[in-house]
Amino acid sequence: MMLENRIKVAPSTVAYADEEKNKLVVEFAIPGAPTGTIDLKILPDCIHLTAPARDIEYVSSLALAWTVKPDKAEAIYENGLLRIQVPFKDPMEDAVKVTIKAGGAEIKTKTKRIEA
Repeated sequence: MMLENRIKVAPSTVAYADEEKNKLVVEFAIPGAPTGTIDLKILPDCIHLTAPARDIEYVSSLALAWTVKPDKAEAIYENGLLRIQVPFKDPMEDAVKVTIKAGGAEIKTKTKRIEA
């Protein structure tokens, strides 16, 4: 069957934080998809999957609530289950420290002498 004629199907999916709460774990059930045909792309805020299998094509796009580090992702495909682990990004990781300069005008306090 030609790729264009495949029915697109959303795979059963589960996404959760690991026990230490420092990685996102996503599992896609894509039985029958040959490992070499799985197309998985990860951005800091989304995961996109296409995986042709026989007469269907699994397709999924997940928007992530918390940003992740795509370059640190690991994926294992075994017994029809694609399991992805990707570390969450520390929200302050790319923060830039800003140097604070003193203002140009100095405030001088005046004292009044009160005579009795």
